[in-house]
Amino acid sequence: MEQIPITKEGYAVLKKEFEKLKTIDRPENIKAIEVARAHGDLSENAEYHAAKERQSFLEGRIGEIGYKLGNAKVIDPASVTKDAVRFACRVLVENLDSEEKIEYMIVGPDEADIKAGKISVASPLGRALIGKQPGDEAIVQAPGGKRVYEIIDIL
Repeated sequence: MEQIPITKEGYAVLKKEFEKLKTIDRPENIKAIEVARAHGDLSENAEYHAAKERQSFLEGRIGEIGYKLGNAKVIDPASVTKDAVRFACRVLVENLDSEEKIEYMIVGPDEADIKAGKISVASPLGRALIGKQPGDEAIVQAPGGKRVYEIIDIL
C-alpha cells in the first residue's frame, strides 16, 4: 500500500474538504438533480446534464480524497530532525545567481503553495533539496536553465 506523506495541517485541510463534499456539496447536488428531473424531458435538459456532471466530479473528488486520507502518513513538522532537509521541514536557501534568500517548507503535492512558501517534495526543487545539509548546493534544471541553491539553514 502506498503511503502518502502529509503534514498535520495538510491532513486537517483535506479532511475538512472531504467532510464538506460529503455533507454539503453532495446533498445539494442531489437536490439539484431532483429539481432538474422535475422539469421534464431529460434529453434536452441542460440543468440536469450539468448537475450529473457535477455529481461525477464530486464522486471522483470524494474518492480521491478518501484514498489519500486512508493512505496518509501524517508527519508532524516538530518531530522532524534537522540534520538534513526532509519532508515537513523548513529550509532557508540562497539562489546563488540572484543572491536571494528564500525560506521554503517541504510538503506533499496537495499542500504546495508557492505564495505561502510551501513547495512539493515532488517538485524539481523539492527533490533537489531532500537529503542536503547546510552548506550543500542543490542544482535544479529549470525552464530558463540550471539554478544553483545553497542550503543556508534547516529551521
